[in-house]
Amino acid sequence: MGVIIPAIITMTGRVTMRGRSRWTDKGGSYRTVQRFFQTKIFWPLLFWTFFKLHILNPDDNYLLAGDESVVTKAGKKTHGLDRFFSGLYGKAVPGIAFFTLSLISTRERISYPTMTEQRVRSEAEKASAKSKAKKKKSKRGKPGRPKGSKNKDKTKVKLTGELKQIKMMVQKQLEIINDMISVKYLVLDGHFGNNNALQMTRQCGLHLISKLRNDSALYFSYDGIRNEKGAPRKYGDKIGYRNIPTQYLKESTFEDGIRTDIYQATMLHKAFAQALNVVIIVKTNRKTGKRGHVVLFSSDLELPFEQLIDYYRLRFQIEFNFRDAKQYWGLEDFMNVKETAVTNAANLSLFMVNVSHLLLREFRKTSSQDFGILDMKAHFRGRKYAEETLKLLPEMPETILMEYIFDKIAQIGGIHTAEQGFSSP
Repeated sequence: MGVIIPAIITMTGRVTMRGRSRWTDKGGSYRTVQRFFQTKIFWPLLFWTFFKLHILNPDDNYLLAGDESVVTKAGKKTHGLDRFFSGLYGKAVPGIAFFTLSLISTRERISYPTMTEQRVRSEAEKASAKSKAKKKKSKRGKPGRPKGSKNKDKTKVKLTGELKQIKMMVQKQLEIINDMISVKYLVLDGHFGNNNALQMTRQCGLHLISKLRNDSALYFSYDGIRNEKGAPRKYGDKIGYRNIPTQYLKESTFEDGIRTDIYQATMLHKAFAQALNVVIIVKTNRKTGKRGHVVLFSSDLELPFEQLIDYYRLRFQIEFNFRDAKQYWGLEDFMNVKETAVTNAANLSLFMVNVSHLLLREFRKTSSQDFGILDMKAHFRGRKYAEETLKLLPEMPETILMEYIFDKIAQIGGIHTAEQGFSSP
């Protein structure tokens, strides 16, 4: 890795095995790179060790977030190849999928990937998905509850293959962290805004923060007169999103013709086993009268609305990890087909995201805060060119002249350059 990582930071073009080997120094032949990708590596521990040594701030507050990324692939031989829904394309596409966990710093507001596993659907999952699709197309039966049905314990759910894999990943991640930092919340997108995902999260000892459908049937708790006979009434009035009681209004702001109202209440959903901490964000255009709303929720009933909104907003930082991994570090470029090689390629791409965060932090101490990944790659590539050129000279220049040459060449191709630590001779 000490040979391969500098090559990835320096190289241009597609980040493939052959591309890496062309930019490595001595000891990084194509066969060596191939052997590296065929080696089984315990990536979760490697991610955590790097995070613990170089990134961890004990005074910071971290969230555990998770999301899936789809990499389009052609051909038929890549391990785990299937059709997965891609938000970028808005439809199911042939490719492979990876589920990633990351630790998000609430102070730095940066996401650091810590674990990535490929999502491989079993034949049973595929058959179950097809049967569900057929049921949706078929006509519904008689309305109401089937005769003879009994109440079920909603805390005892049957997890899907996807949720089982996520549960194992979360438990493994918490075991590796080993209470070195306190992680309380798991933040997932709206795909996991259901009771099964909530119960999976609670089984891991965490609270879930996610999003519900904007037409979710939510109910206030019943606080009226209770009958002496029969089970106590649980559900009160159903919420009307166009007429939310003002007693639950927490904040109103007006900016650029848009009024934003934030409501918070402890509410019930008939599909969930427990009460939910619900935050509803309503935006209204004062000129046109058009309005829209978003429904966020958490299983932590004590979480204030400001933190719930902020924590869910921070979840999007993991999308920037996927963007950088695909654009700069080879997540979209690798052509490996075997399971171990595919796993190593995906994990190395996301590991480079953390390496780049660390390097950019150092660069930005002495240069512009806008110093980005392209600037960093141009800097190292320029120094590589200068180093190889100086090797051709019959005699090496003086140290101060060499540093000047390195700094001048390293500025070529960068938009924002690293600040020089000395004046030019």
